Amino acid sequence: QLQASGGGSVQAGGSLRLSCAASGRTPYLYHRAWFRQSPGKEREFVAAISRRGNSTLYADTVKGRFTISGDDVSDTVYLQMSSLSVEDTAVYYCGARRSAWFDPRTMVRVRYINDWGQGTLVTVSS
Repeated sequence: QLQASGGGSVQAGGSLRLSCAASGRTPYLYHRAWFRQSPGKEREFVAAISRRGNSTLYADTVKGRFTISGDDVSDTVYLQMSSLSVEDTAVYYCGARRSAWFDPRTMVRVRYINDWGQGTLVTVSS
């Protein structure tokens, strides 16, 4: 199971940190990712981190502003979001993919994510 938290309301230019805690499985088998979905839009990739934590991947729209990281002890993945803009408003979902390899071609696609958390809403106001 994946449990996302940390969403909320923030003004443009502000920061938030999202958390995604996992339970009930072997952590090192899963790569982790964040996606987001705005009203009327498809769910889109935001960031991903390999199961060993040695590789990360970001969407161009968040590169340089968001940072994904992981805590092996608690099996929690974080998304530190800075310089937020109104366009970052969305429900953020954490996901996990069980795979031996951290393949960017699959990590950015919704259909390759095996497990999803419930989503946490981020609202950025101008």
